[in-house]
Amino acid sequence: MDFQAGILQDGSPMESLEKQLICPICLEMFSKPVVILPCQHNLCRKCANDVFQAANPYWQSRGSLISGGRFRCPSCRHEVLLDRHGVYGLQRNLLVENIIDIYKQECSSRPLKKGEHPMCKEHEDERINIYCVTCEVPTCSMCKVFGAHKDCEVAPLQTVFQGQKTELNNCISMLVAGNDRIQTIISQLEDSCQSTEENSEAAKRELCARFDALAALLEEKKAELLQRISQEQADKTAFIQSLICQYKEQLEKSSRLVETAIQAAEETGGAAFLMRGDRDTHTRALSLSRIVEASKGGRLDKIEQGYESMDAFSVSLDHLTEAVHALDFDRAEEDEEYFDGEEEEVGE
Repeated sequence: MDFQAGILQDGSPMESLEKQLICPICLEMFSKPVVILPCQHNLCRKCANDVFQAANPYWQSRGSLISGGRFRCPSCRHEVLLDRHGVYGLQRNLLVENIIDIYKQECSSRPLKKGEHPMCKEHEDERINIYCVTCEVPTCSMCKVFGAHKDCEVAPLQTVFQGQKTELNNCISMLVAGNDRIQTIISQLEDSCQSTEENSEAAKRELCARFDALAALLEEKKAELLQRISQEQADKTAFIQSLICQYKEQLEKSSRLVETAIQAAEETGGAAFLMRGDRDTHTRALSLSRIVEASKGGRLDKIEQGYESMDAFSVSLDHLTEAVHALDFDRAEEDEEYFDGEEEEVGE
C-alpha cells in the first residue's frame, strides 16, 4: 500500500503526525532504517547515503581506505562528520521506526473514502491508473482502450511514479550536495575577505610607521641645518657689531679732533696761532701731524662685499621631491610569484 502524504484529509492528529514522518530528501515517509543526525534531525538511511555520496564523490564504500567524510543536514545545514563507516556509523532512530509501523497499521485498518483516489474526467467511474508516455499525462484504462489515448504508448502509473520520484530524489541529493559545496566556497570567501581586511590594516600600520620615521628624520635634519644657519648668523652679527663699535669710537675721536681743529683754524694771527698750544693746555697735545693723519681716514677692518649673504646655506630638495613622487609599492616580486603560481596551476 502506498502511504503518501494526503491519505488523511480530515485534519486529524494522524495527519499532523504524518507530516512529521516525511523525509526532507525523498519527501516520502521515512523508510527503515531511520538514522538520526547529531543535530537530532532524521533521514532515511538511503537518502542520507545519497547525500553523503554526492558530497564525497571519492568515498567508495565501507572499508574504503579513505577515512570519513562530511555533509550538511538538509534541514538545518548543520555539518555532519562521519567516520570510515559512512552513514552506517550513524545511530538508528528506533522510536521513529516504531511510530511509522504503528501509523501504517492504523492507516491500513481505515477504509479508503470515496473521492480519495483521482478519477478520470472522461470516465467518471474509472480510476486514473496508467500513464500516457506519449502525451505525458495520467489517464485511465478506458481512455487507453476506447478513448483519446488508444494509439499512445502507456506505462503503469506506479512505475512512472517511482521512476520520476527516484529522479527527483537524485536531483534533490545533487542540489543538497551542490549547496554544501557552495556553502564551503562562501566560507572560504568570507575567510579570504577577513584575511584581506586584516592584511590591509597591517600594511597600513607598517606604511604609517615608515612615513613617520621618515618625517622624524627630516625634522631632525631640518633642526640641524637651522642650527647651522643660526650659528652663522650669530657669528656674522657679532663681527659686524664689533666693527660698528670700533667705527663709533673712531667717529667720536675724529669729531673731537674736528672741533679742536676748527677752533685752531679760527685764529687769524700767525703768532697767536702758533702760540695757541702754549696758552691752551687742553690742546697742547694737539699737533698738526695728528690732524693730518686722522684726516686720511681710519685703518679699521671692513666687511667684504656680500658678507651678509646666506646663499651658501641654500638646499636643493628637487631630488628628494622626485624621489617622494616616485614612491610606490614593490610589486615586482609579488607579481612574479603570482604569475609563477598561475603557471604551476595551468601545468597541473
